[in-house]
Amino acid sequence: MASIDFVTLEVADPEAAARFYADAFGLDPSQVRLRASDAPTTGFRGFTLSLVVSQPGNVDALFRAALDAGATPLKPAAKSLWGYGGVVRAPDGTIWQIATSAKKDTGPAGREVDEIVLLLGVEDVKASRRFYVERGLTVGKSFGGKYVEFATGPGTVKLSLYKRRALAKVAGVPADGTGSHRLVISGTTGPFSDPDGFVWEAAAATG
Repeated sequence: MASIDFVTLEVADPEAAARFYADAFGLDPSQVRLRASDAPTTGFRGFTLSLVVSQPGNVDALFRAALDAGATPLKPAAKSLWGYGGVVRAPDGTIWQIATSAKKDTGPAGREVDEIVLLLGVEDVKASRRFYVERGLTVGKSFGGKYVEFATGPGTVKLSLYKRRALAKVAGVPADGTGSHRLVISGTTGPFSDPDGFVWEAAAATG
């Protein structure tokens, strides 16, 4: 199954970013990697990363840890129709959603992350879906031209597609943005650039 092995965030200060992600989320550095870059970028970069957790208490714990480590709140953690979650912007500019579908806690709160999801904001969801299917990805869920979720294996980063303006609204930011996405995706497919300029590299070449 074609999938994402890891993502690389292009940041101005990799050492500072590494400290933030260790302190805020305790992320596995093999799944979220960092690379120095001063590529020009303004506004919304066209993607978000989501930390999916098991219960609301875990959302709150990660949200607080992110703010303590220097993140900026974009949407406070709150209940919604689909569950509970909030949105922060890391000091390097990456937008993170922290969410759960659970309505109530079932155990002590912690910072365990069950899944990392990369959501790409694209102009044409159906066209991007075709593009990725042609490169070996398997559709797991699809809601017409609004949202697509690809199937993934264990221990990999899940990929989803969303309309760019809708994703910006979910993130709590204006949809406008220019320049680099400051993101490189590495997996079992590639190298290529997708219709919205997101760059993929072969994992073997970057691992």
